[in-house]
Amino acid sequence: MKTKIGIGARREFIDELIEQQDLHPDFVELAPENWMKMGGYWGKKLRQVTERYPVTCHGLSLSLGSPEELDYAFVKDLKKFLEEHDVQIFSEHLSYTKTHNAHVYDLLPIPFREDAVKHVAQRIREAQELLGRRIAIENVSYYTEVDAEMDEATFIRSIVEEADCDLLLDVNNVYVNAFNHNYDAKEHIKNLPLDRVAYIHMAGHEQVEPDLIIDTHGEAIIDPVYELFHYTVNRMKEVPVLLERDFNFPELTELQQEMNNLRSITEKAWRNNYAVAK
Repeated sequence: MKTKIGIGARREFIDELIEQQDLHPDFVELAPENWMKMGGYWGKKLRQVTERYPVTCHGLSLSLGSPEELDYAFVKDLKKFLEEHDVQIFSEHLSYTKTHNAHVYDLLPIPFREDAVKHVAQRIREAQELLGRRIAIENVSYYTEVDAEMDEATFIRSIVEEADCDLLLDVNNVYVNAFNHNYDAKEHIKNLPLDRVAYIHMAGHEQVEPDLIIDTHGEAIIDPVYELFHYTVNRMKEVPVLLERDFNFPELTELQQEMNNLRSITEKAWRNNYAVAK
C-alpha cells in the first residue's frame, strides 16, 4: 500500500485537480472557511473535488488560544461542512487568530505556560465534543516568544496529552522555528509526541535576513527541510503527508515532482511498515 501524498486545493489549479492534469495527489486539503456555504460556480467545483478525492481540512479561525468562549455558531457550520464532504481529518493551528470577535488575520503564538496548556486543552476538548471528532493541532511558526516558562516541544506535548487530541506535524515550521530561535530541530522532533501524529505538512519558506526565515508556503521545499523530513519519518508510523503551496505557483509538474520526492522518502522509510529510531 503506497503512502498517501496530498496537496492543498487552490482555486488557481482546481480544474487541473479535477481533470487530473499534471497533478495526481492521493488526497486534497481544504481550508473550510474558504469554502463553507459556497454555492454557484465555486460550489460546483468544490463538489467535483470532494467527490474525486479523499479530503482533509485545515482550519484557520477556530482560534484555540483565544481567551473567550468558542464561536458556537461557527463550530456548528463547520461540523455540517465536515460531514457533508466526508472529511477524514480536521486540523487546526495551535495559535489564536481573534479576540473579542476581532480577527487579526495572523497566527499569533500562545505563551508556553502551564495555565495556557490548561486553557487551550479545555477548548480543544470542547471543540472535539461539539464536532464529534478528534482534532489534530498543528505546531505553528512564530517569531517571538511570549512569556515562555517551558520549551515549545513540552508545551505541544502537554496540550496533546491534556486534551487527548492528535498532532498535525509541520516539519517546515519546526525547521523555521529552530533556525529563528536557535534550537536543535532534530532534538525538538524527538521530544514531540510522534505517536499522536495524524498527518504531516511540508512546505517552503523564505529567508529574508541572515538570521530570519519566514514561513511563506510560497517557495519550493529546500534540501535541509527534506533532510529533517527524512529524519522525522524514520522515527514514526506511516501517516499521510501534505504539500502546502499557497501562492507563487510554479508549473504544476514541479509541484508534482515535490510530491514525488515526498513519496520517495516516505516509501523508503515505511517500506517495512515500521520505523527505526536513530
